[in-house]
Amino acid sequence: MPYVPRLEHRIKAQAYGLGFDLAGIAPLGIADSAEAFDDWVARGYAGDMQYLERRADVRRDSRRPVPGATSAVVVALDYGGREPSGPVARYARGDDYHDVMLDKLRALHAWIAAEVGRDVSGKAYVDTGPVLERDLARRAGLGWLGKNTMLINPRIGSYFFIGALFLALDLAADAPFTADHCGRCTRCLDACPTRAFTQAHVLDARRCISYLTIELRGEMPDELRPLVDDLLYGCDICQEVCPWNHKFARALTDDSPFAARSAIAGKPAAALARDILAMDDASFRDTFRGSPMKRAKRQGLERNARVVLENLGATSREN
Repeated sequence: MPYVPRLEHRIKAQAYGLGFDLAGIAPLGIADSAEAFDDWVARGYAGDMQYLERRADVRRDSRRPVPGATSAVVVALDYGGREPSGPVARYARGDDYHDVMLDKLRALHAWIAAEVGRDVSGKAYVDTGPVLERDLARRAGLGWLGKNTMLINPRIGSYFFIGALFLALDLAADAPFTADHCGRCTRCLDACPTRAFTQAHVLDARRCISYLTIELRGEMPDELRPLVDDLLYGCDICQEVCPWNHKFARALTDDSPFAARSAIAGKPAAALARDILAMDDASFRDTFRGSPMKRAKRQGLERNARVVLENLGATSREN
């Protein structure tokens, strides 16, 4: 009788076949980081991200988002870390990762149903549902939580997206990732220009450049505006200095959906800022259709553009 791999092995092989770079299976239940999450929210570190506080009880227990689900297939998709620094964080230069990831996860869901010969209740999540994704990914064996709060994998670093397919299907779980390979290194904490880390593993989002340029809906605090420097959307600094990324970050392939769009590729911060300020509603929609940068909305990107131009003018670095 020919050898037939276990269903769990076939599922992960199919995930890799669909283009994911990491795949693991996690059991659902109370998140290991539930208490830390509650404390983080209570301290006000979420800033204006009130959606994190809403349904917090669901986030704490991964059995609750999808009734009947018992397992999650957790995946990661690399978005490249060898590309030069720029005014837009690497993850946001190309197509919207939500769309790319969800398409692949839904294809995986359909394949699983066909493989078991019946409908399997479930749902895919990519950064939009009440799920503590990094906690679930660590539980699935995909990596450890670094001091910069990013999930780090010892083979590919941290430049990757996380997605999860919740299933009403009993699957054998992978061993959780229990090691912490950060050691005594504090490069990420030391490099943060806004001092957003209150301590290792704790980020005050209100001081984080990614929060200030994406999630914040009002004006930036005066004392933080100069520290944003020429960063127009997001920030990669705490990843750029990480030794694991120095060694293992990958370059994008030519056909990657995350390759920088022509409106962004190689463009200096000042030029991109001026382009944004010159856009009307129609040109804004055309430029950022299918881009994660639309998250900040036109008003947010215009605010960021003004801050960047103010900073570049003050430091004579406009180019």
